[in-house]
Amino acid sequence: MTERQQALSSIVNTIGDYRLGEVERPTPDHVDRWASQFDEAVQLPLLRELDHVLKETYFSRAFISQFLEKLVTTEKLAGTDPSGFWRSANFLDIQQNGHSQEEMLQVFTGSLQARCGLRPEECGSDGGPYIYLDDVLFSGNRVSSDLSEWLAQDAPTNTTVHIVAIATHTLGEYLAPKYLRKTAAAAGKAMDLKVWRAVAFENRKAYRNSSEVLWPAVVPADQELQAYMAEEQKFPFEPRQPGGTLEHNMFSSEQGRQLLERELLLAGVRIRSLCQNPSRAMRPLGFSHFGLGFGSMIVTFRNCPNNCPLALWWGDPDAGASSPLSRWYPLLPRKTYNRDVDFDGFQF
Repeated sequence: MTERQQALSSIVNTIGDYRLGEVERPTPDHVDRWASQFDEAVQLPLLRELDHVLKETYFSRAFISQFLEKLVTTEKLAGTDPSGFWRSANFLDIQQNGHSQEEMLQVFTGSLQARCGLRPEECGSDGGPYIYLDDVLFSGNRVSSDLSEWLAQDAPTNTTVHIVAIATHTLGEYLAPKYLRKTAAAAGKAMDLKVWRAVAFENRKAYRNSSEVLWPAVVPADQELQAYMAEEQKFPFEPRQPGGTLEHNMFSSEQGRQLLERELLLAGVRIRSLCQNPSRAMRPLGFSHFGLGFGSMIVTFRNCPNNCPLALWWGDPDAGASSPLSRWYPLLPRKTYNRDVDFDGFQF
């Protein structure tokens, strides 16, 4: 087996349960077709680095179930009587856009049953804590929007809210609680808010040199990219300095990271050019209001967020030949919703 074949098979093994039952299972040929859209000279090193990164940032259903099972009996959250804690807890189902909360509640139900013999519909009490469950926190806009409306209308005067996510980004984890505490105070309500997650990835501007999202250190001398960047006046891009210390071993090396950042950035610029009137929020490295894009590499078994680089998820091989969607083949075809434009963006 060649090194390329090994990389293709390894990526398939990592993302094997992606949208299982909704799209065809990934195969080496599928990954190879995606990689073949890049210049031949970079395809193998790109596959090699992507393989390394996805092992750190792809969250399978099995991993998520294991995390939630451990969380159910974590004493810091559930105390010494987990069954009593969860029996009193109120599970929020208030997400305004998308289905991630509903789908995560389904996974959590299995974990709760396995550890406590309970289902969410059997739980709930006056005075009990509230649980807001989701898969990933990006900017924190979605949880802020959902919970601010709940705080203003339905939340009790004095309450505890636990936000449970598989992964977070540090800026969103800072901004969302800050915003929600202000919202609660404005509504005349006292709220104790806590965030629980398996892992947090650094993405604050002040710490960009140690960022754990795609944040290029070098901007390629590409004419189309330079023209795109020249249009940005409000939030001009600021590169990171190479060599920062990361908490998580996301990248194989600085060289590998820079290759991944460069190739996905250039592919994203190309994809934007296929769209007639792309939103300013549709940035090459993922939907965002600033820079070159959000740059997250987090993907879960249920979907690929639009905060990830466009090159990972944009495109539709079943679109007609006249559609721009037919001109890019996605590695992780994204499940979209009626209001997909309401991305997890900064609105604080």
